[in-house]
Amino acid sequence: MGALRSLVRRMPPPVFTAFAGTAAFCAYFSMYAFRKPFAAANYLLPGWPYEIDYKSALLTAQVLGYALSKLIGIRVIAEIGRHGRAQAIVGLIALAWAALLMLALVPAPWSIACLFVNGLPLGMIWGLVFSYLEGRRTSEMLGAMLCASFILSSGAVKSAAVLMMQAGMTETWMPAATGALFFPLLIASVIALEALPPPDAADEAERTVRVPMLKADRVAFLRDHGLAMMLLVLGYVLLTAIRDFRDNFAAEIWAGLGYRDVAAMFSASELPVAAIALVALGSLMAVRNNMRALLAMHMVIIGGAALLGLSTLAFQAGLLPPLTWMILTGAGLYLAYTPFNAMLFDRMVAAIGRAGNAGFLIYIADASGYLGSVALLLYRSLAAPGSDWLGFYIHWAYVTAVIVTLLTFASAVYFIQRERPRAAALSA
Repeated sequence: MGALRSLVRRMPPPVFTAFAGTAAFCAYFSMYAFRKPFAAANYLLPGWPYEIDYKSALLTAQVLGYALSKLIGIRVIAEIGRHGRAQAIVGLIALAWAALLMLALVPAPWSIACLFVNGLPLGMIWGLVFSYLEGRRTSEMLGAMLCASFILSSGAVKSAAVLMMQAGMTETWMPAATGALFFPLLIASVIALEALPPPDAADEAERTVRVPMLKADRVAFLRDHGLAMMLLVLGYVLLTAIRDFRDNFAAEIWAGLGYRDVAAMFSASELPVAAIALVALGSLMAVRNNMRALLAMHMVIIGGAALLGLSTLAFQAGLLPPLTWMILTGAGLYLAYTPFNAMLFDRMVAAIGRAGNAGFLIYIADASGYLGSVALLLYRSLAAPGSDWLGFYIHWAYVTAVIVTLLTFASAVYFIQRERPRAAALSA
Protein backbone atom coordinates (compact mmCIF):
# COMPACT_ATOMS: atom_id res chain seq x y z
CA MET A 1 0.00 0.00 0.00
CA GLY A 2 2.88 2.38 0.79
CA ALA A 3 4.34 2.01 -2.71
CA LEU A 4 0.93 2.64 -4.30
CA ARG A 5 0.37 5.76 -2.18
CA SER A 6 3.76 7.10 -3.17
CA LEU A 7 2.99 6.47 -6.83
CA VAL A 8 -0.40 8.21 -6.60
CA ARG A 9 1.14 11.29 -4.95
CA ARG A 10 3.53 11.68 -7.89
CA MET A 11 0.80 11.47 -10.55
CA PRO A 12 0.21 14.56 -12.73
CA PRO A 13 -3.19 16.16 -11.97
CA PRO A 14 -5.01 14.74 -15.04
CA VAL A 15 -3.71 11.24 -14.30
CA PHE A 16 -4.61 11.57 -10.62
CA THR A 17 -8.15 12.68 -11.53
CA ALA A 18 -8.58 9.72 -13.88
CA PHE A 19 -7.19 7.30 -11.27
CA ALA A 20 -9.31 8.64 -8.40
CA GLY A 21 -12.47 8.89 -10.47
CA THR A 22 -12.05 5.38 -11.85
CA ALA A 23 -11.46 3.94 -8.37
CA ALA A 24 -14.63 5.60 -7.05
CA PHE A 25 -16.59 4.56 -10.14
CA CYS A 26 -15.57 0.91 -9.76
CA ALA A 27 -16.25 0.84 -6.01
CA TYR A 28 -19.81 2.09 -6.37
CA PHE A 29 -20.39 0.11 -9.58
CA SER A 30 -19.54 -3.00 -7.55
CA MET A 31 -22.01 -2.05 -4.82
CA TYR A 32 -24.88 -2.06 -7.33
CA ALA A 33 -24.24 -5.73 -8.03
CA PHE A 34 -25.35 -6.39 -4.46
CA ARG A 35 -28.35 -4.05 -4.59
CA LYS A 36 -30.03 -4.12 -8.00
CA PRO A 37 -29.79 -7.49 -9.79
CA PHE A 38 -33.06 -8.83 -8.34
CA ALA A 39 -34.93 -5.92 -9.97
CA ALA A 40 -34.42 -7.64 -13.35
CA ALA A 41 -36.66 -10.55 -12.31
CA ASN A 42 -40.45 -10.55 -12.12
CA TYR A 43 -40.91 -12.67 -8.96
CA LEU A 44 -44.43 -13.73 -9.83
CA LEU A 45 -45.58 -16.18 -7.15
CA PRO A 46 -48.75 -18.19 -7.94
CA GLY A 47 -51.26 -17.91 -5.13
CA TRP A 48 -49.59 -14.89 -3.53
CA PRO A 49 -52.33 -13.82 -1.06
CA TYR A 50 -51.43 -10.20 -0.34
CA GLU A 51 -52.63 -7.04 -2.04
CA ILE A 52 -49.09 -5.74 -2.64
CA ASP A 53 -47.30 -7.99 -5.13
CA TYR A 54 -44.20 -9.94 -4.08
CA LYS A 55 -41.69 -7.92 -6.10
CA SER A 56 -43.06 -4.62 -4.79
CA ALA A 57 -42.88 -6.03 -1.26
CA LEU A 58 -39.22 -6.97 -1.80
CA LEU A 59 -38.41 -3.54 -3.24
CA THR A 60 -40.25 -1.74 -0.44
CA ALA A 61 -38.38 -3.72 2.21
CA GLN A 62 -35.02 -2.99 0.58
CA VAL A 63 -35.74 0.70 0.16
CA LEU A 64 -36.93 0.93 3.79
CA GLY A 65 -33.62 -0.55 4.91
CA TYR A 66 -31.78 1.77 2.56
CA ALA A 67 -33.72 4.82 3.82
CA LEU A 68 -33.05 3.88 7.46
CA SER A 69 -29.37 3.57 6.58
CA LYS A 70 -29.46 7.09 5.13
CA LEU A 71 -31.06 8.41 8.33
CA ILE A 72 -28.33 6.80 10.40
CA GLY A 73 -25.78 8.13 7.94
CA ILE A 74 -26.76 11.75 8.59
CA ARG A 75 -24.75 11.47 11.78
CA VAL A 76 -22.26 8.73 10.87
CA ILE A 77 -21.10 10.20 7.55
CA ALA A 78 -21.03 13.74 8.98
CA GLU A 79 -18.69 12.67 11.78
CA ILE A 80 -16.51 10.07 10.06
CA GLY A 81 -12.83 10.73 9.57
CA ARG A 82 -10.31 9.09 7.25
CA HIS A 83 -9.61 5.98 9.29
CA GLY A 84 -11.55 2.75 8.87
CA ARG A 85 -13.41 3.70 5.70
CA ALA A 86 -12.07 0.86 3.56
CA GLN A 87 -12.90 -1.79 6.15
CA ALA A 88 -16.37 -0.30 6.53
CA ILE A 89 -17.08 -0.42 2.78
CA VAL A 90 -16.03 -4.06 2.41
CA GLY A 91 -17.70 -5.19 5.63
CA LEU A 92 -21.02 -3.51 4.85
CA ILE A 93 -21.16 -4.94 1.34
CA ALA A 94 -20.27 -8.42 2.66
CA LEU A 95 -23.24 -8.16 5.05
CA ALA A 96 -25.51 -7.17 2.14
CA TRP A 97 -24.31 -10.21 0.17
CA ALA A 98 -25.06 -12.51 3.10
CA ALA A 99 -28.62 -11.17 3.02
CA LEU A 100 -28.87 -12.11 -0.68
CA LEU A 101 -27.78 -15.64 0.19
CA MET A 102 -30.56 -15.77 2.77
CA LEU A 103 -33.03 -14.54 0.11
CA ALA A 104 -32.35 -17.77 -1.79
CA LEU A 105 -32.75 -19.94 1.32
CA VAL A 106 -35.68 -18.36 3.18
CA PRO A 107 -39.19 -19.00 1.79
CA ALA A 108 -41.67 -16.21 1.02
CA PRO A 109 -43.02 -14.13 2.65
CA TRP A 110 -40.24 -14.30 5.28
CA SER A 111 -37.68 -13.70 2.55
CA ILE A 112 -38.90 -10.09 2.40
CA ALA A 113 -36.96 -9.40 5.60
CA CYS A 114 -33.76 -10.45 3.82
CA LEU A 115 -34.12 -7.50 1.44
CA PHE A 116 -34.54 -5.12 4.38
CA VAL A 117 -31.25 -6.43 5.81
CA ASN A 118 -29.68 -6.14 2.35
CA GLY A 119 -30.60 -2.44 2.03
CA LEU A 120 -29.58 -1.49 5.56
CA PRO A 121 -25.76 -1.60 5.11
CA LEU A 122 -25.71 -0.44 1.48
CA GLY A 123 -27.05 3.05 2.22
CA MET A 124 -23.74 3.97 3.85
CA ILE A 125 -21.56 3.17 0.85
CA TRP A 126 -22.13 6.36 -1.14
CA GLY A 127 -21.03 8.65 1.70
CA LEU A 128 -17.97 6.54 2.46
CA VAL A 129 -16.86 6.54 -1.19
CA PHE A 130 -17.60 10.23 -1.77
CA SER A 131 -15.60 11.17 1.35
CA TYR A 132 -12.47 10.26 -0.61
CA LEU A 133 -13.37 12.78 -3.35
CA GLU A 134 -14.95 15.88 -1.80
CA GLY A 135 -13.23 19.19 -1.18
CA ARG A 136 -10.91 19.00 -4.20
CA ARG A 137 -10.62 21.45 -7.09
CA THR A 138 -11.55 18.58 -9.40
CA SER A 139 -14.52 17.41 -7.29
CA GLU A 140 -17.02 18.11 -10.11
CA MET A 141 -15.20 15.76 -12.48
CA LEU A 142 -14.60 13.18 -9.76
CA GLY A 143 -18.21 13.44 -8.63
CA ALA A 144 -19.49 13.12 -12.19
CA MET A 145 -17.40 9.97 -12.68
CA LEU A 146 -18.73 8.56 -9.43
CA CYS A 147 -22.31 9.43 -10.36
CA ALA A 148 -21.87 7.80 -13.76
CA SER A 149 -21.41 4.54 -11.86
CA PHE A 150 -24.98 4.37 -10.60
CA ILE A 151 -26.32 5.34 -14.03
CA LEU A 152 -24.37 2.65 -15.86
CA SER A 153 -24.22 -0.01 -13.17
CA SER A 154 -27.95 -0.42 -12.76
CA GLY A 155 -28.47 -1.26 -16.43
CA ALA A 156 -25.32 -3.37 -16.64
CA VAL A 157 -26.16 -5.37 -13.52
CA LYS A 158 -29.72 -6.03 -14.69
CA SER A 159 -28.41 -7.08 -18.12
CA ALA A 160 -26.06 -9.54 -16.40
CA ALA A 161 -28.93 -10.77 -14.26
CA VAL A 162 -31.17 -11.41 -17.29
CA LEU A 163 -28.36 -13.31 -19.04
CA MET A 164 -27.85 -15.44 -15.92
CA MET A 165 -31.53 -16.34 -15.79
CA GLN A 166 -31.56 -17.09 -19.50
CA ALA A 167 -28.65 -19.48 -18.83
CA GLY A 168 -30.75 -21.33 -16.25
CA MET A 169 -30.06 -19.52 -12.95
CA THR A 170 -33.17 -19.32 -10.77
CA GLU A 171 -34.62 -15.96 -9.69
CA THR A 172 -33.85 -16.70 -6.04
CA TRP A 173 -30.15 -17.51 -6.50
CA MET A 174 -29.43 -14.99 -9.27
CA PRO A 175 -28.92 -11.92 -6.97
CA ALA A 176 -26.29 -13.60 -4.77
CA ALA A 177 -24.51 -15.08 -7.78
CA THR A 178 -24.38 -11.72 -9.52
CA GLY A 179 -22.95 -10.04 -6.43
CA ALA A 180 -20.25 -12.68 -6.03
CA LEU A 181 -18.90 -11.84 -9.50
CA PHE A 182 -18.04 -8.30 -8.37
CA PHE A 183 -16.10 -8.96 -5.15
CA PRO A 184 -12.64 -8.83 -6.87
CA LEU A 185 -13.43 -5.46 -8.49
CA LEU A 186 -14.71 -4.15 -5.15
CA ILE A 187 -11.52 -5.08 -3.28
CA ALA A 188 -9.24 -3.63 -5.96
CA SER A 189 -11.14 -0.34 -6.12
CA VAL A 190 -11.19 0.11 -2.33
CA ILE A 191 -7.41 -0.43 -2.22
CA ALA A 192 -7.06 2.28 -4.88
CA LEU A 193 -9.27 4.69 -2.90
CA GLU A 194 -7.17 4.15 0.22
CA ALA A 195 -4.10 5.23 -1.74
CA LEU A 196 -5.56 8.71 -2.41
CA PRO A 197 -3.96 11.56 -0.45
CA PRO A 198 -6.24 14.06 1.33
CA PRO A 199 -7.04 17.41 -0.33
CA ASP A 200 -3.98 19.68 -0.43
CA ALA A 201 -3.63 23.29 0.70
CA ALA A 202 -4.73 24.66 -2.69
CA ASP A 203 -7.87 22.50 -2.56
CA GLU A 204 -8.70 23.76 0.93
CA ALA A 205 -8.11 27.39 -0.05
CA GLU A 206 -10.53 27.17 -2.96
CA ARG A 207 -13.12 24.68 -1.67
CA THR A 208 -13.00 25.19 2.13
CA VAL A 209 -11.43 22.74 4.57
CA ARG A 210 -13.44 19.54 5.05
CA VAL A 211 -13.82 18.35 8.64
CA PRO A 212 -16.24 16.16 10.61
CA MET A 213 -19.44 17.97 11.66
CA LEU A 214 -20.62 17.35 15.22
CA LYS A 215 -24.18 17.92 16.38
CA ALA A 216 -23.71 21.63 17.15
CA ASP A 217 -22.19 22.21 13.70
CA ARG A 218 -25.07 20.43 11.98
CA VAL A 219 -27.72 22.33 13.93
CA ALA A 220 -26.05 25.67 13.18
CA PHE A 221 -25.86 24.92 9.46
CA LEU A 222 -29.52 23.99 9.22
CA ARG A 223 -30.55 27.00 11.29
CA ASP A 224 -28.81 29.33 8.86
CA HIS A 225 -29.63 27.57 5.58
CA GLY A 226 -32.65 25.39 6.36
CA LEU A 227 -34.96 27.14 3.87
CA ALA A 228 -32.76 26.40 0.87
CA MET A 229 -32.24 22.83 2.06
CA MET A 230 -36.00 22.34 2.42
CA LEU A 231 -36.70 23.58 -1.13
CA LEU A 232 -33.97 21.43 -2.64
CA VAL A 233 -34.79 18.33 -0.62
CA LEU A 234 -38.50 18.46 -1.50
CA GLY A 235 -37.56 18.41 -5.18
CA TYR A 236 -35.08 15.63 -4.57
CA VAL A 237 -37.78 13.51 -2.93
CA LEU A 238 -39.72 13.51 -6.21
CA LEU A 239 -36.61 12.92 -8.31
CA THR A 240 -35.54 9.97 -6.16
CA ALA A 241 -39.00 8.43 -6.21
CA ILE A 242 -39.42 8.58 -10.00
CA ARG A 243 -35.79 7.65 -10.66
CA ASP A 244 -36.07 4.63 -8.34
CA PHE A 245 -39.37 3.63 -9.96
CA ARG A 246 -37.82 3.79 -13.44
CA ASP A 247 -34.83 1.79 -12.21
CA ASN A 248 -36.67 -0.89 -10.23
CA PHE A 249 -39.44 -1.46 -12.76
CA ALA A 250 -37.43 -1.00 -15.95
CA ALA A 251 -38.34 -4.55 -17.02
CA GLU A 252 -42.05 -3.76 -16.69
CA ILE A 253 -41.74 -0.37 -18.43
CA TRP A 254 -39.82 -1.91 -21.33
CA ALA A 255 -42.45 -4.64 -21.57
CA GLY A 256 -45.11 -1.93 -21.83
CA LEU A 257 -43.11 -0.44 -24.70
CA GLY A 258 -42.99 -3.80 -26.48
CA TYR A 259 -39.52 -4.98 -25.40
CA ARG A 260 -39.80 -8.02 -23.13
CA ASP A 261 -36.77 -9.97 -21.83
CA VAL A 262 -34.30 -8.08 -24.03
CA ALA A 263 -31.19 -7.85 -21.83
CA ALA A 264 -29.38 -5.35 -24.07
CA MET A 265 -32.10 -2.71 -23.63
CA PHE A 266 -31.12 -2.07 -20.01
CA SER A 267 -27.59 -1.05 -20.98
CA ALA A 268 -28.44 0.49 -24.37
CA SER A 269 -30.71 3.07 -22.74
CA GLU A 270 -28.26 3.99 -19.96
CA LEU A 271 -24.94 4.41 -21.81
CA PRO A 272 -25.98 7.67 -23.55
CA VAL A 273 -27.52 8.89 -20.27
CA ALA A 274 -24.21 8.46 -18.45
CA ALA A 275 -22.29 10.24 -21.21
CA ILE A 276 -24.67 13.24 -21.17
CA ALA A 277 -24.57 13.55 -17.38
CA LEU A 278 -20.78 13.12 -17.18
CA VAL A 279 -20.03 15.81 -19.76
CA ALA A 280 -22.62 18.32 -18.49
CA LEU A 281 -21.73 18.07 -14.81
CA GLY A 282 -18.00 17.55 -15.20
CA SER A 283 -17.75 20.73 -17.26
CA LEU A 284 -18.82 22.77 -14.21
CA MET A 285 -15.32 22.18 -12.84
CA ALA A 286 -14.27 25.08 -15.10
CA VAL A 287 -16.43 27.50 -13.04
CA ARG A 288 -14.04 28.62 -10.31
CA ASN A 289 -16.43 30.93 -8.46
CA ASN A 290 -18.30 28.72 -6.02
CA MET A 291 -21.55 30.72 -5.91
CA ARG A 292 -21.74 30.91 -9.71
CA ALA A 293 -21.13 27.18 -9.91
CA LEU A 294 -23.83 26.55 -7.30
CA LEU A 295 -26.34 28.61 -9.31
CA ALA A 296 -25.24 26.88 -12.52
CA MET A 297 -26.10 23.54 -10.92
CA HIS A 298 -29.55 24.88 -10.11
CA MET A 299 -29.95 25.61 -13.81
CA VAL A 300 -28.78 22.10 -14.72
CA ILE A 301 -31.43 20.66 -12.38
CA ILE A 302 -34.12 22.84 -13.95
CA GLY A 303 -32.92 21.85 -17.44
CA GLY A 304 -33.06 18.17 -16.51
CA ALA A 305 -36.60 18.51 -15.16
CA ALA A 306 -37.66 20.31 -18.35
CA LEU A 307 -36.10 17.57 -20.50
CA LEU A 308 -37.98 14.92 -18.51
CA GLY A 309 -41.33 16.63 -19.07
CA LEU A 310 -40.87 17.79 -22.66
CA SER A 311 -39.51 14.47 -23.93
CA THR A 312 -42.49 12.68 -22.37
CA LEU A 313 -44.83 15.12 -24.08
CA ALA A 314 -43.08 14.48 -27.42
CA PHE A 315 -43.28 10.71 -26.92
CA GLN A 316 -47.01 10.84 -26.25
CA ALA A 317 -47.44 13.00 -29.35
CA GLY A 318 -45.75 10.27 -31.41
CA LEU A 319 -42.62 12.33 -32.14
CA LEU A 320 -40.16 10.04 -30.36
CA PRO A 321 -39.62 6.25 -30.57
CA PRO A 322 -39.49 4.29 -27.27
CA LEU A 323 -35.70 3.93 -27.00
CA THR A 324 -35.06 7.62 -27.71
CA TRP A 325 -37.72 8.58 -25.18
CA MET A 326 -36.22 6.34 -22.47
CA ILE A 327 -32.78 7.82 -23.15
CA LEU A 328 -34.08 11.39 -22.96
CA THR A 329 -36.17 10.85 -19.83
CA GLY A 330 -33.19 9.11 -18.27
CA ALA A 331 -30.92 11.98 -19.23
CA GLY A 332 -33.38 14.51 -17.81
CA LEU A 333 -33.82 12.56 -14.60
CA TYR A 334 -30.10 12.08 -14.02
CA LEU A 335 -29.18 15.66 -14.96
CA ALA A 336 -31.61 16.79 -12.24
CA TYR A 337 -30.89 13.98 -9.77
CA THR A 338 -27.12 13.57 -9.99
CA PRO A 339 -25.99 17.00 -8.66
CA PHE A 340 -27.60 16.23 -5.29
CA ASN A 341 -25.35 13.21 -4.85
CA ALA A 342 -22.06 15.03 -5.09
CA MET A 343 -21.27 18.39 -6.60
CA LEU A 344 -24.31 20.48 -5.55
CA PHE A 345 -23.66 20.18 -1.82
CA ASP A 346 -19.88 20.19 -2.27
CA ARG A 347 -20.18 23.61 -3.93
CA MET A 348 -22.74 24.75 -1.37
CA VAL A 349 -20.27 24.13 1.47
CA ALA A 350 -17.57 25.97 -0.50
CA ALA A 351 -19.85 28.89 -1.42
CA ILE A 352 -21.03 29.38 2.15
CA GLY A 353 -17.43 29.19 3.36
CA ARG A 354 -18.13 27.25 6.54
CA ALA A 355 -15.83 24.34 7.43
CA GLY A 356 -17.73 21.08 7.27
CA ASN A 357 -18.46 18.31 4.81
CA ALA A 358 -20.92 17.66 2.01
CA GLY A 359 -21.69 14.14 3.20
CA PHE A 360 -23.97 15.48 5.94
CA LEU A 361 -26.10 17.40 3.43
CA ILE A 362 -26.14 14.53 0.93
CA TYR A 363 -27.49 12.18 3.57
CA ILE A 364 -30.25 14.56 4.65
CA ALA A 365 -31.38 14.63 1.02
CA ASP A 366 -30.96 10.89 0.51
CA ALA A 367 -32.83 9.92 3.68
CA SER A 368 -35.76 12.08 2.60
CA GLY A 369 -35.55 10.92 -1.01
CA TYR A 370 -35.76 7.22 -0.27
CA LEU A 371 -38.70 7.73 2.06
CA GLY A 372 -40.36 9.35 -0.96
CA SER A 373 -39.43 6.29 -3.01
CA VAL A 374 -41.14 4.01 -0.48
CA ALA A 375 -44.22 6.26 -0.51
CA LEU A 376 -44.49 6.07 -4.32
CA LEU A 377 -44.10 2.27 -4.26
CA LEU A 378 -46.84 1.90 -1.66
CA TYR A 379 -49.10 4.35 -3.51
CA ARG A 380 -48.70 2.37 -6.75
CA SER A 381 -49.36 -0.95 -5.00
CA LEU A 382 -52.20 0.07 -2.69
CA ALA A 383 -53.91 3.18 -4.09
CA ALA A 384 -53.43 2.59 -7.82
CA PRO A 385 -52.93 -1.17 -8.23
CA GLY A 386 -54.75 -1.29 -11.56
CA SER A 387 -52.59 1.29 -13.32
CA ASP A 388 -50.10 -0.02 -15.85
CA TRP A 389 -46.39 0.54 -15.20
CA LEU A 390 -45.80 2.65 -18.30
CA GLY A 391 -48.76 4.97 -17.72
CA PHE A 392 -47.84 5.41 -14.06
CA TYR A 393 -44.28 6.39 -15.01
CA ILE A 394 -45.52 8.91 -17.59
CA HIS A 395 -47.90 10.54 -15.08
CA TRP A 396 -45.23 11.00 -12.43
CA ALA A 397 -42.72 12.23 -15.00
CA TYR A 398 -45.00 15.22 -15.63
CA VAL A 399 -45.60 15.84 -11.91
CA THR A 400 -41.88 15.69 -11.14
CA ALA A 401 -40.90 17.97 -14.02
CA VAL A 402 -43.24 20.78 -12.94
CA ILE A 403 -42.69 20.70 -9.18
CA VAL A 404 -38.90 20.28 -9.33
CA THR A 405 -38.62 23.24 -11.69
CA LEU A 406 -40.58 25.49 -9.32
CA LEU A 407 -38.76 24.41 -6.15
CA THR A 408 -35.29 24.68 -7.70
CA PHE A 409 -36.04 28.14 -9.08
CA ALA A 410 -37.11 29.25 -5.58
CA SER A 411 -33.84 27.88 -4.13
CA ALA A 412 -31.81 29.77 -6.74
CA VAL A 413 -33.62 33.00 -5.78
CA TYR A 414 -32.71 32.33 -2.13
CA PHE A 415 -29.00 32.10 -2.91
CA ILE A 416 -29.08 35.12 -5.22
CA GLN A 417 -30.70 37.22 -2.48
CA ARG A 418 -28.18 35.93 0.04
CA GLU A 419 -25.24 36.77 -2.20
CA ARG A 420 -26.23 40.35 -3.03
CA PRO A 421 -25.14 41.96 0.28
CA ARG A 422 -21.74 40.25 0.12
CA ALA A 423 -21.24 41.25 -3.52
CA ALA A 424 -22.18 44.85 -2.67
CA ALA A 425 -19.72 44.88 0.23
CA LEU A 426 -16.89 43.61 -1.97
CA SER A 427 -17.55 46.24 -4.64
CA ALA A 428 -17.78 49.11 -2.12
